[in-house]
Amino acid sequence: MRRRWAPVFVLVLLGVLTGPAASVPVSAAPDGLAADLDRILADPRLDGSHAGVVVRDPESDQVLYSRQARARATPASNAKLFTAAAALEQLGPQHRFRTDVRTAAPRNGPVLAGDLYLRGTGDPTMLAADYDELARQVADSGVRVVQGRLLGDDSWFDDVPLGTGWAWDDEPAYYAAPVSALTVAPDEDFDAGSAIVRVTPGAEGSPAAVRLDPPNGAVRVENQAVTGAPDSASTLSVERAHGSDQVVVRGSVPAGSAPAEEFTSVPDPTAYALDVFARALRAHGVQVAGIGEGAVPEGARTIAARDSMPLRELLVPFLKLSNNGHAEVLTKTMGEQARGEGSWPAGLAVLGERLTGLGLEPGRLRQVDGSGLSSMDSVSPEQVALLLDNVRARPWFADLRAALPVAADPDRMVGGTLRNRMGGTPAAGNAHAKTGSLTGVSALSGYVTAANGRPLVFSVLLNDFLSDAPTDVEDAIAVRLAQYTGPGEPARGVPAVPRTVPPAAGADLECAWTKSC
Repeated sequence: MRRRWAPVFVLVLLGVLTGPAASVPVSAAPDGLAADLDRILADPRLDGSHAGVVVRDPESDQVLYSRQARARATPASNAKLFTAAAALEQLGPQHRFRTDVRTAAPRNGPVLAGDLYLRGTGDPTMLAADYDELARQVADSGVRVVQGRLLGDDSWFDDVPLGTGWAWDDEPAYYAAPVSALTVAPDEDFDAGSAIVRVTPGAEGSPAAVRLDPPNGAVRVENQAVTGAPDSASTLSVERAHGSDQVVVRGSVPAGSAPAEEFTSVPDPTAYALDVFARALRAHGVQVAGIGEGAVPEGARTIAARDSMPLRELLVPFLKLSNNGHAEVLTKTMGEQARGEGSWPAGLAVLGERLTGLGLEPGRLRQVDGSGLSSMDSVSPEQVALLLDNVRARPWFADLRAALPVAADPDRMVGGTLRNRMGGTPAAGNAHAKTGSLTGVSALSGYVTAANGRPLVFSVLLNDFLSDAPTDVEDAIAVRLAQYTGPGEPARGVPAVPRTVPPAAGADLECAWTKSC
């Protein structure tokens, strides 16, 4: 149903602040702090790379440290900070997504003499259980037979499913799932547009059992997996070829082991949602004559509806787990709400307008998607730090800050992508910051309270390194800021920070994308 690709569209923004944080004061960095940050950034893994760092004291409006502050770099998921702030400005913390079931057909007792429409507005939190609840509402209305078809209306967004500059070989990955106004999430991380492939071993030498969660016909499974010896190593692979709806499961899983789980994106989210909803209708005794797509006609009445959680709550899985799909849904939703066009061009234009209202003007950064998955995004640490500084005055700031990952907090929905970092340091439970990671890109930007009680804003953007992601360099900077006691303090040296070991597979990706944190 959806096969078009995103046009190349570029949003450019200039970060020139007006108002209280308008200027970028000459750095008043105390020698001790500057010397220590210089030592941290002298790490040999950064030789030949880009390392941009800005530290601000919002209360004094001073830049405490600045290195390559205005040099733009790929922000990876730090781009989500801009998207989240713009969405809070445009949509508001109470914004909810509605999914409803409508019809314009006449009723004759339990028979609906026409079509039934499933209409979406991009809700990324729709689970199979939520479609089941919609089906229950339809059944409770008395409908048992739909003489027409079940039609999906995904016209709230355009028909461009993938973002500009996304890597073609990411297309099957769940973190690059296509964006649609109708979709399904398989879990409460709300990884919309993806399905879970569960592989369960049988008796040694027998085929392994494979099932999709939720069950659906939007992807086809070819099962080549077998069950190995109880003490054997797993060689399991789950792959969907680029542009295909077929998932091939290969390799072996050891007998007696727990079921293995892999995620795959679903190439047609609208077909996915319709399939899941049609199954739910059948389970509730409602029969439909067929499935297709179509726009809800004027005058159609609503017979079932669901509203999502408010945006202030959605921010938690969005930012804690760095959910790309949430960022893109919010971007298109801003376009639909403000301009009547649920597209990346419209959404990014609105994003730029909202950032202007937060003190930025066109010309200093480029954002071509909402999530930072595109390598075409480009921003300086100065702009990230200025944004983080200015949003402190917004009424929704507490919601944004609470949604940022918290260093070393073991609760996955609190610590998020920082839950395994900075443990046992002054930054633990203190640093609230957004991570970012792509091949050759690592970033950390957010807030930390210094030892003297003053709130600090910082942004670290590292690009073009050839090693594993030097996240311990970012952590050391955050820890050193947490130790800061004020101007004139002596140098302390490089703080001891536990080295974050990236996972063996997917080390270039956010840990949440590999489900390793």
